[in-house]
This record gives sequence, C-alpha cells and structure tokens, in this order.
Amino acid sequence: MAKKKIVFVINYFYPDLASTGQLMTELCTELQKDFDITVIAAQPGYAGETTKSNKRFEIDKLEDIKIVRIRLPRVDKTSKASRIKYIIAYFLYAIIALLKEKNLNIIYTISQPPVLGGLIGTIGKLFKKSKHLYNIQDFNPEQAAAVNYSNKLIFEVARKIDKINCQFADKVVVVGNDMAQTLKDRFSNKGKLPPYEVINNWTNEKEIVPLGKENMQVNNFIIKHNLKNKFVVMYSGNIGLYYDLENLIKVTKEFKHIDNLAFVFIGEGAVKQKLQDFTTENNISNVLFLPYQSKDFIKYSLNVADLHLVVNQKGIKGVSVPSKIYGVMAAGKPILGVLEQGSEAQRLIEESDCGKVVEPQDYSNVIKTILYFYKMDGSKLTEIGLNGREYLEKKLKKETSINKYREVLKTL
Repeated sequence: MAKKKIVFVINYFYPDLASTGQLMTELCTELQKDFDITVIAAQPGYAGETTKSNKRFEIDKLEDIKIVRIRLPRVDKTSKASRIKYIIAYFLYAIIALLKEKNLNIIYTISQPPVLGGLIGTIGKLFKKSKHLYNIQDFNPEQAAAVNYSNKLIFEVARKIDKINCQFADKVVVVGNDMAQTLKDRFSNKGKLPPYEVINNWTNEKEIVPLGKENMQVNNFIIKHNLKNKFVVMYSGNIGLYYDLENLIKVTKEFKHIDNLAFVFIGEGAVKQKLQDFTTENNISNVLFLPYQSKDFIKYSLNVADLHLVVNQKGIKGVSVPSKIYGVMAAGKPILGVLEQGSEAQRLIEESDCGKVVEPQDYSNVIKTILYFYKMDGSKLTEIGLNGREYLEKKLKKETSINKYREVLKTL
C-alpha cells in the first residue's frame, strides 16, 4: 500500500537553529517511515547563516525526506520593512513550490510567517484538493498586538484571514491548553469551532539530560567564559520582540556588584543590540552575550546554568508557549518564569514544582526571586531542578507528542 504523501511547508528546517525548525526536523524524521514526506523551507539563515546557492529552488535530501529549499532575501530582524519583504517573498515562492508538487494527500503548515503560513495551506488545499493540518505555534496577529507591532486595521484584517485558515483546515493543532482557549474564543460569537488537538512541543529528553558542572564539556564552557564558581542565570533562545527582554535586562543593574553571579544570554534576535547597549552604558561587566550554540552543544550549555529564565511579554498568555521550557526541564535546572497566571508554561512550572513564577513587568519581584535562588542551598537547588526532569519524563516525552501527530495525520 502506497504511503500518504505529506508536504510540510514550514519555513525553518534542518540545519536551521530556530526552535520550530528543530521541532519540525525531529517530527519529519520520526514520521518518514509512515509517510512520504516533502519539506518546503527557506535556505538556512535564522542565525545569520549565508548560502552559496543562486538557485531560487534547490532540491536537497535528509534521509528519506525530500527538501525544497527556497532562496530568499536576507532579513534584518531589527527592520520591519526587511521582515515584510522576507515574509512576502517566502509566501509567494512557497506557494509556487507547493503547487508544483504532485499527488499529495496532506499539506502541513505552521503559523509562520504570521497568518500567511496558514494561508499557504488554505490556498494549497483549494488548488490541490488535499487535506490541511494547520499547526499554530503562535497566534497572530494577537502576538504582534501584544507588543504593539501592528495597527488596528491590519490586526482586524489579519485576524479574519487567520480565522478563515482555521475554519478551512481539516485539523488545527495548538501547543498548549491556554492556546486551545484562544481558538475557542475566536469562534465564540460566530462560526463553527474547527476540529482541534492540543499537542505539546518537546525536546529530545534522551539527548538533553542533567549534567553536573564537573562534566568535561560543561566545565570547558565555564572556564572558557570565566564562569568558574559563579551562580549563572541564563536565558537561552530567541532574543526577540515578544519577551520584554529590553526591560528585563535592567534588573542586571541590581547585581552588577555581585562578583560571583553572572547573567548569560545565548541567542540572537531583534532586541539583542539594545540589551548589549544597556550593559555597556551602565558599565555592567557580569552580563555575557553569546551566539546560538550548535544543536549538538545545547545539551552542555543548558547545564551551565544554575537558574534559567523562561519569559514572555504581558499579553502573550494563550498566544504562544516558550518552547525553551522543555529543554530546561530536560536538563533538570530550576526555572524563574516571568509568565502570566494561567499560561501553559506557568502551569508546567507550578505542577512540576521546578521553579518560581513572577508576573510580567513585576521587575522588583524578578530581582527578589533571583536573590532567593542565589542564596539557596545547592542541594535544594538541584532538587527543584530535577523535579522538572521527573515531570517531563512522566508527561512530556518527545515520543508521546510525535505519536499524537502520527495518529492525527493517519486519520486525515
């Protein structure tokens, strides 16, 4: 019996370092025995990589997965015009690539780029007479509105388009229970709620495991970056628009004179320069900025931290789930969550007892909570972190989420 053909239109894919790219790569590789998989994605560039290819569409291969890579204009994440140019180019070329595919059964799209990711699936379904699974990683335009990144007219138009995307999808997948409520709210006044499923994101819990600072790779990182005998507060991920990092960085000023405490920010993004400028202007020497670490090294860099920051901007509850939480829980490290009550990440921290949660924009409480963990006995700190690992192993395994996707796709 021939396998169902699924075309994943997902923007980021191996070897891109974007969290969604890593998730989709793992999903596709795990499903390749069950389905005939083609991926349509941009040439790698999330972390500033450059490509030598001059072809608009280049065919690549990862194991049994066919990849159609699209060459796109280089994006400056600090420029709204540059972002728009990139998004429109991706949208148009992704549709062209999708329409060229033959004999497909299912189109799988995600909510990136905002709204247009889902619209690719809606248009593809219409022309290819296929099924469409719409995976909403972030609700937009709600996410953009939370940080005042869109005007009212654009918001209303974009929201209506994305509502249509949801209505015409054969299945909507959201990544948190709070996001399921947002989907319901979209259809509370008018329109039938589309069939949906809640499937958590994940990390590879077999790759990322708790490691002590005596581990050779962890220790080498500590020595290289002058973190020996220091309490390390780490943020690892996208240093972008939706996390209030440009304000949270100001709390580091309260710790500038504590020699054995260091803040480490790992990643890239639209507000990284603002964070660096603040520390320079205020002569704060115990804040370190590093680029994205390779996928193979993340299992070590996450274990360098004594405390991890998992944060979201106010208004993001029900709109997005910071997927970095799964990696931190897998590494068995305590979490300071700057998150709204009732959000998915807040629920995970509270249920697992792997950290503390502070409301967004409550900066004085952020300072108090960092000091609380800084003064904590080392064995207690370890115990709190391992609570998260134990919870992850019971309820948030990679295999569990991927099996849910497998069953959903088989039923379409």
